[in-house]
Amino acid sequence: MRSIHSTIVSGVAIAIASTSLFVAPAAAQDAAAAEDEGLTEIVVTAQRREENLQDIPLSVDVVSGEKLDAINAGGGDIRAFAGRVPSLNIESSFGRTFPRFYIRGLGNTDFDLNASQPVSIVYDDVVLENPILKGFPVFDVDRVEVLRGPQGTLFGRNTPAGIVKFDSVRPDKEGANYLKASFGRFNTAGIETGIGGKVTDSLSIRGSLSWQRRSDWVDNIDNFNNGSDLEGYADLAARLQVQYAPADNVKLRVTGQYRDFDGTARVFRANLFAPGTNNLVGLGGVNTPFRRDQVRADGLNFQKLKLYSVASNFEYDFGPATLTSVTSWWSGKYTSRGDIDGGVPAGPGFIPFSANSQDDVPDLDQFTQELRISSNNDEGLKYQAGVFYFDESLAIASYNYDTPTGTRPSVTALQQQDSKAWGVFGSLTYPVTEQLSLTAGLRYNDDKRRLDVGRGGFFGAIGNGFAKVQDNNLTWDVSATYETSDAVNVYARVAKGYRAPSIQGRALFVFTTVQDAISTADSETIMSYEAGIKTQFSNRLRFNLSAFKYDLNNAQLTAVGGASNAARLINVDNVAGYGFEAELEARPVDNLSLTAGISYNNAEIDDANAFITGCGGGCTVTDPVRPGSPGIFSIDGNQLPQAPKWSINWTAGYGVPVAGGEIYAFTDWAYRSNVNFFLYTSAEFNDDHMLEGGLRLGYRTDRFDIAGYVRNITNDASAVGGIDFNNLTGFVNEPRIYGLEASIKF
Repeated sequence: MRSIHSTIVSGVAIAIASTSLFVAPAAAQDAAAAEDEGLTEIVVTAQRREENLQDIPLSVDVVSGEKLDAINAGGGDIRAFAGRVPSLNIESSFGRTFPRFYIRGLGNTDFDLNASQPVSIVYDDVVLENPILKGFPVFDVDRVEVLRGPQGTLFGRNTPAGIVKFDSVRPDKEGANYLKASFGRFNTAGIETGIGGKVTDSLSIRGSLSWQRRSDWVDNIDNFNNGSDLEGYADLAARLQVQYAPADNVKLRVTGQYRDFDGTARVFRANLFAPGTNNLVGLGGVNTPFRRDQVRADGLNFQKLKLYSVASNFEYDFGPATLTSVTSWWSGKYTSRGDIDGGVPAGPGFIPFSANSQDDVPDLDQFTQELRISSNNDEGLKYQAGVFYFDESLAIASYNYDTPTGTRPSVTALQQQDSKAWGVFGSLTYPVTEQLSLTAGLRYNDDKRRLDVGRGGFFGAIGNGFAKVQDNNLTWDVSATYETSDAVNVYARVAKGYRAPSIQGRALFVFTTVQDAISTADSETIMSYEAGIKTQFSNRLRFNLSAFKYDLNNAQLTAVGGASNAARLINVDNVAGYGFEAELEARPVDNLSLTAGISYNNAEIDDANAFITGCGGGCTVTDPVRPGSPGIFSIDGNQLPQAPKWSINWTAGYGVPVAGGEIYAFTDWAYRSNVNFFLYTSAEFNDDHMLEGGLRLGYRTDRFDIAGYVRNITNDASAVGGIDFNNLTGFVNEPRIYGLEASIKF
């Protein structure tokens, strides 16, 4: 295991060294002038209005500008945001196409394609429910907002942990045209552009495109499958926005989006962990060094995804209030096949049997409609009210193959899931005095879901099964904001959140009836209590602090893996959570920018009757055994999986003005403490800590920017997840990526 102290020290040393050269913040000479003015106001739409971040009673973080550019460098996908704001973690056992989000320790490790998550993704005011939608590339985006804590009143179901919200650059935004190109290690290349503006006084158009690729850089040394190497991809995404504003008070925006991904599935590595430890080992066994660029795999490996969407956003300002209608349709198809055992018959290590499977989404259709009305007044009573409708049809096909390269499945499991939900909500904000403001909101939610499962083949039970779940629930929030001075706001918030009931039908390897393979979980609710302080001293220093406590009642958890490679839903009585987030932003002198964030999250299972089966791959479970039940373990008192107690992030930038522009550098770092990969704790399936940093050095003017970049500059090698099946299989983080990037504004 690595030394935490030495790793952090080395990261800090690199950060200090980089910033001592000539370090930078904003995005051109005009941005440098803005930086001289110090900190600017951060506008967010966390409460469905444009508001100053410092004025709202929520724990919100914003990623934009140079930090956003740095995160996206080197082919970074949505997982690159993990740890870049306090209390946010993102991981995936599918790679770029199926991210799993965690806020304040709450998330879902379920790998099935109908898994619900307690973190909602909202892209341009549209909720993305299915996991394959949540990985849509982040490009031509104005800002990313991370809302921590329950957001049930305004955003509805499945938001007990929080929201990650993406806002695209709008068609009528002036001076936002750009073209960016990059090339780096492993033939990592990218092109990104956003072009638009007014065509007439009433018509605006904007087209955006992102293309990323990487060569297969992981050497499959056994030369199986015609020597196919792994981890390459080509990822194309596009967006077209057309906005029509025939009058000052009327606006219609229609958006079409598309994604085409073609690459390999996540590379699993057999017996990645030395037995009895979490040390990473090489292909030759315990005494050999781990190499990220080598693997032994004999199974077919591919992944393809296509997504389409059409949405409309209509706004009508009739004076005292604005009526908004958001209509959206998403459709997708997906296939992913991988080598589940992560090795070949000869190893590495002992592999009891070969496992190669495929999961497809032959058809996904999601329709949403929201209609809301919001008052326009800046003073006095403010209100919002609306209705929301959600309709999803999802088909899932899963296949097991007896041979690694077989094309005829021995077992097929088919799932059809139909979900419908609707909600009615309202929120009021009232300024009691010039200093004190109160907000209260209420939402009624109604959810229905049905899952039908069919199974064919000669392995285990053949047949059909189904399950239905439904529930309705009231969610609410009450908050108060008090301005103690021009520089300081304090707030307190109490909120109830809700996650709809879920169904899991993982029947591929079940040995009993299909009906027995179907599991359900009742609705979970959360009561969250939060207080914080937001400060801004002049235009040089901003500091925000929030502390929270929550009780997650009837918590939906997923027992993942085991000998049957299944995912079964369970409810536990309670998850008790508490912690804090602190963030600092400073411009101590002209052209120098500094940020830092830290969070602590204790997310502990509190249920003396919570028991699950242990691992199926020979790990060393450290939890107490249930008396009289070998192989059954208590998870009471365990930290939730993928929930680091500590996370720290920091950035630094400075620029040196030169004739016509500036030479700059920017560095960003993220650290997280230990994480477990499953509900049980074991010696193997966890990682001590991870520290990743990036550096960007370049020259820019008000039009041009050329820079060299490095991501994961220390080449930190950390396990980020495991496969609990028939051996100690796991997968690791991205390697060091470096290259050049150039952009032009026009």
